[in-house]
Amino acid sequence: AYVDVYVPQIAEGMNIRIGRYVSLPDIEAQLAPNNYTYSHSITYTYDCYTQQGINTTTRLSDHWMVQVGLSAGCDASLWTQDAKLTGNACVSYTWRTGKDNVYLCANSINSGKYAYNNLAAYYATWYHKFNDKWHTDFESWYQYERQVPSIFGPIKPENGANGAWCKTGETRCFAPDSSLLNYVERQFGPHDTLSVRNEFVDDIKGQRTGIKTRYSEHLISWNHWIGTSLLFRPEIRFEHAYDNPAFDNGTKKSQLIFAGDIIVFY
Repeated sequence: AYVDVYVPQIAEGMNIRIGRYVSLPDIEAQLAPNNYTYSHSITYTYDCYTQQGINTTTRLSDHWMVQVGLSAGCDASLWTQDAKLTGNACVSYTWRTGKDNVYLCANSINSGKYAYNNLAAYYATWYHKFNDKWHTDFESWYQYERQVPSIFGPIKPENGANGAWCKTGETRCFAPDSSLLNYVERQFGPHDTLSVRNEFVDDIKGQRTGIKTRYSEHLISWNHWIGTSLLFRPEIRFEHAYDNPAFDNGTKKSQLIFAGDIIVFY
């Protein structure tokens, strides 16, 4: 729930967004029609979802765009005890008439001290179009929380927020994680596209996913249009946890998924 105000007189146009909005970075988005595939990557699942505050997006030229804002933090409302004054600063550079774009974003700038999803998060995204049929999208992030309670210690983690796999003797610790994600897209005529997704996630202290391990995920998805109103998106996906079993209630290191959806546009 948000409102947008557009001010064309500032630079080459400024948009001011006020309310609760989708966090700025990421290749993927919450709404199904905005996403390449039916399922989401691990990267998208465990970063910041929404923010509540004010954000400005300003176009400086054909190449440069900047974003700055203030919010209550990741997935925290202004009136809750977990609200933290949080800044964001992002910059986008586009060249080759839109065929390449690099986007750098410090999405949640505060102390990063442990609270409900109080992430400090830094993103880099690159979009590249090879030709009319091929393009690729790459994303990487590094995020952390400070003073996270140990799951082996006496301090109870906050409701809905994981503790960390701290070292023996530590009651709290620094809990970082990092991610590499890539999409390759191929269009076959006007009605069919193929998506290939590959990613690697290192949950160094297990605070994001609940399991201290490195993950990889590989996906192939097919999008097929019938007319302009019906979209089928079947996919096959394989995930693996390298250090500790993370699937099927912590009993297995791998899982294979067949899934899909149908979207009706009207």
